[in-house]
Amino acid sequence: MSGTPDDTKPVNFTVKAPVYLQIGDAKADTAHSGVCVVDVNLPFGKPVNIEEVTFKNYYTAYVTVRLLRRNPEQEAPAKWCTAVRDLPLMDNPHTEGGSQDYYTIHRTQMQVEPDHVVCARLILRQPSLAWLTFSLEDIKIFPHTEPDPEKEVSDWLSDLTLTDQHPDLEGLPDPQTVSSSIQQMWALTEVMQTNQTTASIGRFDVSETHSQPHLSCNECVHDGGDVITF
Repeated sequence: MSGTPDDTKPVNFTVKAPVYLQIGDAKADTAHSGVCVVDVNLPFGKPVNIEEVTFKNYYTAYVTVRLLRRNPEQEAPAKWCTAVRDLPLMDNPHTEGGSQDYYTIHRTQMQVEPDHVVCARLILRQPSLAWLTFSLEDIKIFPHTEPDPEKEVSDWLSDLTLTDQHPDLEGLPDPQTVSSSIQQMWALTEVMQTNQTTASIGRFDVSETHSQPHLSCNECVHDGGDVITF
């Protein structure tokens, strides 16, 4: 997990003047080829791991980003590689859409890891003859920073503790009311079990509070002493 924190400052660098490629002899009448090259020189001796590149467009239709990377483990010369190729910046080169928008190119959009970079080259293309000039403005390069694992764990624990302290009880009954009701039900059950004094014996119901047994409701005694069942 990585990202550019809000307080991360852009890298200091030097932007060379744009070079517009031309067709024909420079001393004679020439026509623009629709290609412009802008070199961004990073601080000497301080290679940068790039997180993202931001800029404001000015009538550039496509941009290609090439990076000059130096391998810190080898003494070989730095090598150029293409990180982004012909990224569209305008909806249509002949219309205004996207011509002055802000853009961000994140490291995850690049074809190579933008690490140990000493120079970046932006190749701009505008095939339409409707615009006399085109370029990129307000170019910024932000460094890639690795997050602090201890801080991430601390933030996670803080969020967990905060969640435990404030559970979401919306829509649930009050716990104290539920507990009181359960205790009352338990006490009522105990009373009912204690006061149960009637036992069933065969076809007779015998009450412990009387000395003589009573016949059940579906039996009666005839005058002659015989038992008649209904």
